[in-house]
Amino acid sequence: MNQFVMRLFVPALALAAAIIATDVRAETPSGNAKRGAQLFSACAACHSLAPDRNMTGPSLAGVWERKAGNLKSFERYSPALKASAIVWDERTLDAWLTSPSHFIPDNRMTFAGMSDAGQRADLIAFLKAASSGQAPTAAEGQPGGMMSGMAPHFQDLKALGPDRQVEAIRYCHDTYRVMTADGRTADFWEANLRFKTDSSNTGPLEGKPVILPAGMMGDRASVFFAAPEEMSAFIKHQC
Repeated sequence: MNQFVMRLFVPALALAAAIIATDVRAETPSGNAKRGAQLFSACAACHSLAPDRNMTGPSLAGVWERKAGNLKSFERYSPALKASAIVWDERTLDAWLTSPSHFIPDNRMTFAGMSDAGQRADLIAFLKAASSGQAPTAAEGQPGGMMSGMAPHFQDLKALGPDRQVEAIRYCHDTYRVMTADGRTADFWEANLRFKTDSSNTGPLEGKPVILPAGMMGDRASVFFAAPEEMSAFIKHQC
């Protein structure tokens, strides 16, 4: 290639590269972590931002540049996710949030995906900021998300007052009668009372279950035990 052609060819390549780069930037919106914080309120029903506080899904504290399926304190990863060799960054998180089932088939994520590229960018910006300890504050546990009212507890169950400390549970026909340490009794239709365990350091004391409101209706609640074997011993079939 002679020098005259080179003088024409090189600037043309530079111009083409600039156009391509501009198109890529246009297609990949920059994220806003504050807007992402509001979007995360929907994620907070299943994912915590506290280190090793795992819920339905793993904690997302430090998720940035973490290998997928590799948080040691979380034991419920799908084999597909653990074998994926994915590392979470802007590119992989964007693909995951677009459609988890397409990005990593046979994973256990129930979230269908987020079609809006701008929202994905905002949420990714928030997760990146959260991983570095610089996340906006209005996120975990905040109202307004599609799952608000369904997010799990975050208080120390050992420190609850007598109105939450369960003294006895009686079951008759289709009704549970829950007696608390403040002397009150509340009746629950059997489908409206859930029994759960919390073995963490903020769970209830052994043999001292507690009750918390659940969902968005006042007649629904969850009783938390320290271990599963406590349930059958504590609940008495008595009319």
